[in-house]
Amino acid sequence: MSPQDRPSRTTEAFFGRRRGKPVRPQQAAALESGLDAYRLDLTADAPSDLRTLFETEVSAVRLEIGFGGGEHLLHRAIEAPTTGFIGVEPFVNGMAKMMMAVRARPLANLRVHDDDATRLLDWLPPASLDGIDLLYPDPWPKKKHWKRRFVSPVNLERFARVLKPGAKFRFASDIDTYVNWTLLHCRAHGAFAWQAAEAADWHRPYEGWPGTRYEAKAIREGRRPAYLTFVRK
Repeated sequence: MSPQDRPSRTTEAFFGRRRGKPVRPQQAAALESGLDAYRLDLTADAPSDLRTLFETEVSAVRLEIGFGGGEHLLHRAIEAPTTGFIGVEPFVNGMAKMMMAVRARPLANLRVHDDDATRLLDWLPPASLDGIDLLYPDPWPKKKHWKRRFVSPVNLERFARVLKPGAKFRFASDIDTYVNWTLLHCRAHGAFAWQAAEAADWHRPYEGWPGTRYEAKAIREGRRPAYLTFVRK
């Protein structure tokens, strides 16, 4: 997608702060070397076949937006070495934690982007992804901030453009208003079919789900997570 064709970013600010506690020297070193090895170069044209981005042969490519500390992304990348994974996390501390993990266990089927996910989505070629995971995104609970929620008409259009027909968009959250928001927006968009045969389906974790620290916190605080799956029509 050429720069002039990309959707306007003037009101898009889907993530909060970029930094938390200062990273330790060891983390900083892992972050620098890790980004050199795993970061995608969005100044270059995206390849028509995303599988060529990886150091190993992969048969599919999935994207996780906002991977936090990387627990889920690491688990998936390790259990599925023939799938390529792209992880997005603009929060420096989360990316540093991830780079520490891959320094201890390098992954040839991983690439990362440490900035706004919309930049990556606009860079990707059409119908190039086999799946997108958006797990426990910032709910922006105040009504005046709802426009900052990542699930929106413009971002669902981005998802629809880059997902292959039959590919899955998976969304998990413990915030009821954001779950309902996502259901309504996906239904209104029209390119996504919600996969749920019965009420219990959307409270059942995904197959092979390792859990995340955000999920554990939600459960401790008495909130019930929901796991939604939509198929690109």
